[in-house]
Amino acid sequence: MKTPFLYSMSSMLLITALSGCQAISNWQPASGPSKRIIEQQVDTAGTGLTIIDIDNQITHRTTDVSPNRRFSDYFRTSSGFNNTINAGDVVDVSIWEAPPALLFGSASDIATLTGSKEVKLPEQMVDNRGQITIPFVGKLVVSGKTPQQVQDMIVKGLHKKANNPSAVVRIAKNNTADITIIGEVNNSTRMPLTGKGERLLDAIAAAGGTKHPSSRVTIQLNRRGQSVEMPFDKVMSDPAQNVLLQKGDVVAVHYQTKSFTVLGAVAKNDEISFETGGISLMQALARAGGLNDSRADARGVFIFRQESINVLNAEQYQALPPEFRRQSIVPVIYRLNLKDPINYIVAQNFAVKDKDLIYVSNAPAVEFRKFVTLIGQGAFIINTIDNLNE
Repeated sequence: MKTPFLYSMSSMLLITALSGCQAISNWQPASGPSKRIIEQQVDTAGTGLTIIDIDNQITHRTTDVSPNRRFSDYFRTSSGFNNTINAGDVVDVSIWEAPPALLFGSASDIATLTGSKEVKLPEQMVDNRGQITIPFVGKLVVSGKTPQQVQDMIVKGLHKKANNPSAVVRIAKNNTADITIIGEVNNSTRMPLTGKGERLLDAIAAAGGTKHPSSRVTIQLNRRGQSVEMPFDKVMSDPAQNVLLQKGDVVAVHYQTKSFTVLGAVAKNDEISFETGGISLMQALARAGGLNDSRADARGVFIFRQESINVLNAEQYQALPPEFRRQSIVPVIYRLNLKDPINYIVAQNFAVKDKDLIYVSNAPAVEFRKFVTLIGQGAFIINTIDNLNE
């Protein structure tokens, strides 16, 4: 026979479930806070948290506070290596004298009026005074001059000494006009620049290419105190970013491990890596397997991020506690409502950043369903006990 006490307990549990009391959700199993709890926490004074609804305006604002830097915006050079000789370079000099070769020819050459005479001088390094030595001319200051200018100097110095002389000057070893390639390449090296005008991708090729896929590396170009870094994929896809190199440039290749974490009512809770070029919020949700149809609250997609304070409007800024207003980085919670179809377009333009936490809350009905299940289990236990008492 069923006891009045057991009937009373069943009734109380049912009434509590139907009332939707907030205390129920506090002790039920859950993967995280509900949409309502997150919003209530933000509304609590002094937390320093701000919720920002994702729309086209905020998408543009977050892009503006962290703009993509491009090589073409910082390294606008119209010409590459200017092919000048400097101290430390090794030069190769050849001199010709027309017949009869009075200065460089032998007695038989003069007597027989044979063809022009070539004299190839040993390679020599430009000294610290910027000078080289040419027979019958003496020391010439060649630092800062092009090979063509040095050729003219040699010919002028041999005038009235040799018979119609000519000269060819070549930079054999360009020791002072080179660039350095380091980092995640197969062969870190120094690459001399030539009159051809080497570009950024030429340097990567000279170093044997990158050790990792292009989607996982960035290229950093350092020039005279200016440093800019770009994803390698974007350099390859945009010819304007394949800038001309200058003497002293340092090209560094870095391996990047960017990732975001996704939790809550999605198919896969995980830390997921992504490309250096970045991904959108919609792509990030897709990589997590999408929202869980049986659990997710499509109105409660949240992105937790430490963000620049510049993304806040005046009202949001004033709502911050005074100590947070003095910071350049503040905790921000972005909210996306995927019940609104237009937000699927917006989410394709909202960029996920490194270390972002994406959280999808459970729908309110899920929490109620869990409690009803617990009630059902309790009723089963009560019924079993009652049957044993009969």
